[in-house]
Amino acid sequence: MGAELTAQIQGPHGKKNPEQSGHPWWQVMCLSGVDYFSTLGYQPAIAAVAAGLLSPAVTLVLVGVTLLGALPIYRRVAAESSAGAGSIHMLEKLLSRWSAKIFVLVLLGFTTTDFMITMTLSAADAAAHLEANPFVPTLMRGHHLLITLVLLGLLAAVFLRGFKEAIGVSVVLVGVFLGVNIVVLVAALLRVFSRPIVVGDWWTALTTSHGNVWLAVGLVVLVFPKIALGMSGFETGVVVMPQIRTKGASAVLKTADRVRSTQKLLTCAALIMSVLLLLSSFVTTLLIPQEQFQEGGASNGRALAYLAHALLGEGFGTFYDVSTIAILWFAGASAMSGLLNLVPRYLPRYGMAPEWARASRPLVLVFSATALLITLIFNANVDAQSGAYATGVLVLMTSAAIAVTLSARKKKQPYALVFYAAIALVFIYTTVANIVERPEGLKISSFFILAILVVSFVSRALRSYELRIDSVHFDRQALEFILEKPDVPVHVIAHRPDNFNLADYMEKRGREEWAHHIGDVENVIFLEIAVLDPSNFGSELTVRGLTVGNQKVLCASGAAIANNIASLALEIRDMTGTVPHIYLDWAAGSPFKNFLAYLFFGQGQVAATTHEVLRRAEPRLLRRPVVHVS
Repeated sequence: MGAELTAQIQGPHGKKNPEQSGHPWWQVMCLSGVDYFSTLGYQPAIAAVAAGLLSPAVTLVLVGVTLLGALPIYRRVAAESSAGAGSIHMLEKLLSRWSAKIFVLVLLGFTTTDFMITMTLSAADAAAHLEANPFVPTLMRGHHLLITLVLLGLLAAVFLRGFKEAIGVSVVLVGVFLGVNIVVLVAALLRVFSRPIVVGDWWTALTTSHGNVWLAVGLVVLVFPKIALGMSGFETGVVVMPQIRTKGASAVLKTADRVRSTQKLLTCAALIMSVLLLLSSFVTTLLIPQEQFQEGGASNGRALAYLAHALLGEGFGTFYDVSTIAILWFAGASAMSGLLNLVPRYLPRYGMAPEWARASRPLVLVFSATALLITLIFNANVDAQSGAYATGVLVLMTSAAIAVTLSARKKKQPYALVFYAAIALVFIYTTVANIVERPEGLKISSFFILAILVVSFVSRALRSYELRIDSVHFDRQALEFILEKPDVPVHVIAHRPDNFNLADYMEKRGREEWAHHIGDVENVIFLEIAVLDPSNFGSELTVRGLTVGNQKVLCASGAAIANNIASLALEIRDMTGTVPHIYLDWAAGSPFKNFLAYLFFGQGQVAATTHEVLRRAEPRLLRRPVVHVS
């Protein structure tokens, strides 16, 4: 499964053969960093809007949760999902049947929210930086929404043309962006140290407005969920694992090396971002008047850019704006790649998306149209979208925490279980608090979840008449039964796999002989198909033969009885050169109820479905296996 998932990864987050090439882990860190590090472009301003003078304290809590919560969780996710499938795949493996599929679909809804809002919020903030630059022509000012839509259109155009290797670009963008941010932070710290009164004024204002320490602590805890979007990028850090160059003489050693490198990547990125977030929150709170953070203010959505222009001049400030616009736009590209990785990985495999969903370009059009719609709904407002972004990020974090907690429980690791369960509780609280405070995040996530569920089940219903079998394999006994008389058509009698009693087989054959007058036919074989996991869509069909008295029986297991019968009949036709005959019973009860039973449990209206599957698979009547129903 891991190799299959790796091979499916597209875009800048994956490659066809990760064993033959790759990049050093620090370069791959830049690929995930375009999402994670780019939040410096807007995170300090969002923290200031949410927490005011308490912004440094709230950011300190964020850093603590990042280093003591998110980082340990995703280090374990990397160890248990080395193909880059992430926490969603972990939960899919830990759960089973429809519960796993539904849970994955819901998580895909929240993940889609995360990635889509990354695209729209990053484009909106890039537009804000562009508009605020003093050298931008007056004609471009006041058109924030239009500029955002143009940036999203350019993003779509790049992916429609074909998005090649992105690591080289990401290394340059991240290197320049981190460099200019460090310069701005150093300049800001020098300004603070040269004017100690700034710290005193901030402290006086803080103690005056928040005189009660415990109330201030409570406020920090309440406000923290609003800025939790600063923890974005960890899931992306796991997704990019296949890009890391590995060493080792065997696949096991290479996998272990990839895990270690990914853990270095996650740790290094978290430490860098933690330091930069703390410093940026501190200097922006001290040096920028609070009213400038509000909507319409000069530093709204661009606090560090404001300081770059104010402290280092318009020339350097413009260079800062260019680097920020570039990395924010590229963060949208990273998010688009994440979506192009996730949808083909799950939905077509579940039968819950058309086959064209495996192709990038149609999906790019769908995602781009959705991004444009979201931008119009939120009017390209960065603050308005931060709640939805935080909701998507926090749900992903929570799902990862639950995944590693279940993993620790399954592996009977009591100390790890307690530790991860505590972290999961923190993320559950943070997620719930964020949803209560800013319900728009849940609303847009619910829209994506509902859309994915509805489209998925409609697609599965429409695709239910496909063969759904990748290949058919026979054991020696089954082959002998089928090829015993190759010139005589095989007569297959479907039988429930719940009674291997010879009398039952004889009674069933007697009924079919009476109904279809087949008493004198040769080459009669019973067929029994057990439904193991009806939530699966496609699978391989393995058939074994056995004898019960003087009766020949073929036994198989699959996800849907009708599709398996049809696939087996076509395989028998191709092996023998003669068209087989299949004998089935009509399903009793409501046709609609039987259809739902077939759709969700793989059984029900077997006769009608088998005939329809065969009709669609083989349009030539004389080459189509014959279905007899009584």
